[in-house]
Amino acid sequence: MQADGPRACRFGRRWYLNNESWHPSVPPFGEMKCILCWCVSGETHCQRQECPPAACTSPARRDNPCCAKCRGECHCSPKRRVVASAPSQLP
Repeated sequence: MQADGPRACRFGRRWYLNNESWHPSVPPFGEMKCILCWCVSGETHCQRQECPPAACTSPARRDNPCCAKCRGECHCSPKRRVVASAPSQLP
């Protein structure tokens, strides 16, 4: 016999309500901030945070510990330089 309402999820020793999300805690590592889990009708789903690839040789993880970003290196597309010229003065 099935329950009529949405089902909860068990992850480790904790129970989570339907549609609840959390960062899992995995011993001995502790809370996994780069992974998000959520409960959908009694099933636990987890996904690692997706990060865009860093376009530099030495990326750092300062602001976001999950995703590496370039520090101080500019990988900008070259811009056109516009030089204003004064109108020539004819005698």
